[in-house]
Amino acid sequence: MAVYTEVSQSDLENLLQDFQLGQLISFKGIDGGIENTNYFVTLCGEDQQESEYVLTLFEDLSLDEMPYFVELTTWLAGRDCPVPFPFKDSNGIGLKTMHNRPALLQPRLPGNHIEALTAEHCRQIGAALGQFHQAGRDFYLQRQAHRGVFWWRRESQQIASKLSAEDAQLLRTEVRMFEQLREQPWNLPQGAIHGDLFHDNALFQGDKLSAILDIYNACTGYLLYDLAIVANDWCVNPDGSIDPQRELALLTAYGEVRPFEENEYLAWPQLVKTAAMRFWLSRLIPALDPNSTQKIKDPEEFRRILLQRIATPAALP
Repeated sequence: MAVYTEVSQSDLENLLQDFQLGQLISFKGIDGGIENTNYFVTLCGEDQQESEYVLTLFEDLSLDEMPYFVELTTWLAGRDCPVPFPFKDSNGIGLKTMHNRPALLQPRLPGNHIEALTAEHCRQIGAALGQFHQAGRDFYLQRQAHRGVFWWRRESQQIASKLSAEDAQLLRTEVRMFEQLREQPWNLPQGAIHGDLFHDNALFQGDKLSAILDIYNACTGYLLYDLAIVANDWCVNPDGSIDPQRELALLTAYGEVRPFEENEYLAWPQLVKTAAMRFWLSRLIPALDPNSTQKIKDPEEFRRILLQRIATPAALP
């Protein structure tokens, strides 16, 4: 979450006229993140009570892409998944525009980010992701991943000349191995996935999970790949090694909500490597581009995780 587009008081007041949620008290840009512009917004309702909201302006997604996310978050929230969903105005419209960008006004869910992750945190996010996947398996819209296999193939080739021969080969190998996995007759479970459920996209009240945020990398994909993304962030030590206690808690809790299918045990060792490769690649691109305006995150973090996953193959419990 970050501020790329400046929003004025009059911008907000014009938007809020459609919603009848109350009078604008204050607003503040949210730092952090890399993709969208976000503001905390405080309103005072007719009952004189203040309420907190989040306004998001989408910097990369087009207006045509947004209905998928509006419908998905509404669908998930209606099935008790702790995700923010867009408010609808007096005409039943949730999707707005501001400064020629798609915009959503959503509730500010309670809680704080957790930095010192424990097995209990991993257990809770595992159960919540299982619930998310169960709710999303019969979601009626589909969306291709913005940074999926075709993007990996193209970008790994384009960036190869900027890498050492060893790293370029490592990228090519992992792209090829995922393509080989897709060719297997395994019929891995698919559905709506979060796609970016790092620990900074979750909130906890005390030690209880209260919200899953930033659903805007969601797409239709392998459910197990989404779990691999979580494992590679929530269960990793600073040196890239995996904390076995945290990973066991994550996988066990997830499997209790959505039991693993037989072929998922075969796919898991590759999918954790694929997930590490994907985020290594997406961090490499802006890090090696002198003209990039994105917030730079360390690509070496995911290179280390990938090498650890190669050295010590993963297994489901």
